[in-house]
Amino acid sequence: MAYEPVIGLEVHTQLKTRTKIFCGCSTAFGAPPNTHTCPVCLGMPGVLPVLNKKVVEYTLKMAIATHCRINRESRFARKNYFYPDLPKGYQISQYELPIAFNGFIDIETNGNQKRIGITRIHMEEDAGKLIHDPDRPVSMVDFNRTGVPLIEIVSEPDIRSPEEAGAYLRHLRAIVRYLDISDGNMEEGSFRCDANISVRPIGSDFFGTRAELKNLNSFKHVEKALAFEISRQIDVLGDGGRVIQETRLWDPDKNRSTSMRGKEEAHDYRYFPDPDLLPLAIDDDWIDAIRKHIPELPDEKKRRFMEKYELPAHDADMLTSSRELADYFEDCLLDFPNPKPVSNWVMGPLTGLLNAENKSVTESPVSSKDLAQLLVLIEDKTISSKMAKTVFEEMARTGKAPKKIVAEKGLVQMTDETAIEEIVKKVLRQCAAEVTDYKNGKTKLFGFFVGQVMKETKGKANPKLVNEILKKLLENKK
Repeated sequence: MAYEPVIGLEVHTQLKTRTKIFCGCSTAFGAPPNTHTCPVCLGMPGVLPVLNKKVVEYTLKMAIATHCRINRESRFARKNYFYPDLPKGYQISQYELPIAFNGFIDIETNGNQKRIGITRIHMEEDAGKLIHDPDRPVSMVDFNRTGVPLIEIVSEPDIRSPEEAGAYLRHLRAIVRYLDISDGNMEEGSFRCDANISVRPIGSDFFGTRAELKNLNSFKHVEKALAFEISRQIDVLGDGGRVIQETRLWDPDKNRSTSMRGKEEAHDYRYFPDPDLLPLAIDDDWIDAIRKHIPELPDEKKRRFMEKYELPAHDADMLTSSRELADYFEDCLLDFPNPKPVSNWVMGPLTGLLNAENKSVTESPVSSKDLAQLLVLIEDKTISSKMAKTVFEEMARTGKAPKKIVAEKGLVQMTDETAIEEIVKKVLRQCAAEVTDYKNGKTKLFGFFVGQVMKETKGKANPKLVNEILKKLLENKK
């Protein structure tokens, strides 16, 4: 029997506010353990939470960007469960009345577009972090993260493959980064994902029994974990077994998931409205004010790049994958208004450099202005494309401007046709045997002659002129 997966994702995104959701403690990452805490986020008796307005504004931005409907009144609830890093014994979240619901984003995989529904977006506080001692059966707790604001984005079970899950997550992260409401750093835990996965016979309308996958902190891990779990569940059913509803942990070192606990249902958490927080009222004026500050988002920017700059879909998709990369591309165009060469260099040498050095485009050792100046030198034939790669490497290593490097290294391209023709004639005289072979039909030797001329000129001759002059002289010699 053939099966298909049914996948829904729950994404937790930490918001980039300066202070926590219900108190004034800092949200800065990397501080010494338990230094960003106070009686409120530690759940001391008698304290009262106060909602951070900026959290609401950031959540509204995300709701608008993902085409969600916004509840004019939403409520906070207490989600009750015991865990050592949850000091109050409950988490303040939203349940029956979330701030936003019924949205969607569009993704693309293998050239096909698909719409993934968003069930709800709600606000909540993060828990602390347990640090397990590798040498002793001891765990320590750091409450710095307790109370850091989160939004949870819950998708509909519309995803049908690990690749679609990866595309959805990448697009979602691009949106939160474009909005500048989260840094989306999966390694630091500010963008985390839990996946609900089940399988069912192809053509069936019923959902199978689902398992929840946790500990997914990279796109690659999400895709690998889903592929493993799909295979595991199909094997269980194929052997006549029954899939158990449970929570499973992904082990990236062993490339397998293991059972953690039985899956909780909503009633297990005993949700009830938080008595310390009033219902949140949102009016149309507030929504309209937020909407005015929504920037151009990835889908809009991609369409504009294709229409305005006549770029292929692949180029536009890659260039708009981050707001910073798109800005770098357009900054280059201010000094070199020729989109396709800029796109080629940004996607090629620049991206290769950044990946090799594990840097973001904001940390690029080559500025957009210097890259544009390099392309000007190519266009006006001061240097060849081959020389440009050498210059680019030197720009990345030293931070010097391209013109200065060209002058220092004497890399100015030879464009004097008479001088180049004399060198070509010299090469042909020195390679008389090869010229005879060429005349006898071994036309592939043309590349050999080009190489010899470039060697003679130390790579400085204009390649186009070299090709034209060689062709003219060889044809005359036939």
